Amino acid sequence: MNARNEIAEAIGINLPHTVPGIEYRLLNSTKEEGYTRQLIEYDSYGDKVLAFLLLPEILDKNPAILINHQHNREHQLGKSEVCGLAGNPLQAFGPELVKKGFVVLAPDSICFEERRKLAHGIEPLPDNSDFWQHYNEMCYRIIKGDSLMKKVIADAMNGITLLSNLPFVDNQCIGTLGHSYGGNTVLFHSALDERIAFSCASGSACTYANRMMNNVGIEMASVIPNFHSKYDIYDLVSCIAPRRLLIVSADDDKYSRDASYIVEKASPAYLELNALHNLYHKRYQGGHGLTKERFDYIIDWLNSNGKRGVE
Repeated sequence: MNARNEIAEAIGINLPHTVPGIEYRLLNSTKEEGYTRQLIEYDSYGDKVLAFLLLPEILDKNPAILINHQHNREHQLGKSEVCGLAGNPLQAFGPELVKKGFVVLAPDSICFEERRKLAHGIEPLPDNSDFWQHYNEMCYRIIKGDSLMKKVIADAMNGITLLSNLPFVDNQCIGTLGHSYGGNTVLFHSALDERIAFSCASGSACTYANRMMNNVGIEMASVIPNFHSKYDIYDLVSCIAPRRLLIVSADDDKYSRDASYIVEKASPAYLELNALHNLYHKRYQGGHGLTKERFDYIIDWLNSNGKRGVE
């Protein structure tokens, strides 16, 4: 059994973890300058996922990208932030990428924005008071021998399936992007889903060992029983080889503190496949939050690397 299958088994996922097709329902459509934003709904193993699907004006073998939103203790935000409708403008990757010809899928992660209501019908708390819903979502799964990460990855894989079934999408040019919590999802998801040709993880490359040594919090989806006894984040990056990956980190960002070490540890896997040129690491001064410089670099990297297909 190879490392990818071992990690999948540790999380509770059987590979390939895909369904034949994902049908979605169009809820509304809004014409914006240079693109169309559709609000859609689709099923993901019994849960309804709300997402924005951004479509460029020209649809013909387009590259596509799944954008995973950040956490930032703002459960009221999700897909709307990465689509520029709320929150931090430096999280609004969707409009920039769709204007460059990408088909963009931006779903709400479980317990965020329109997925804040729990399955058993409890109404979401106002504003940013939904911590306990998210916490319980993790706890209830763990005590049943499951994990929140398994759900997050399964949802993300269904997003890739949805994109790959669109007739105007180039299946060799599907990628994923995220910052912070979203970047963490990128690393786990890309390691297991070989349909992903290119990935960008920002503000999220920090080993479990470093977090525990420096008393840094671990996001709830990353609480996977017994995972760290055998694996760490560099093992995920090694599984992404030889596909293209950009890691964005910063000197004073505790959530990407040892990104250089992760890249160093994963480099042999890329080198063995003659693909070291596909592993990128961009290090900045500053903290965790995105800056205009980082935002622009990510957009430019995706635009140049996201349209090359599988190499």
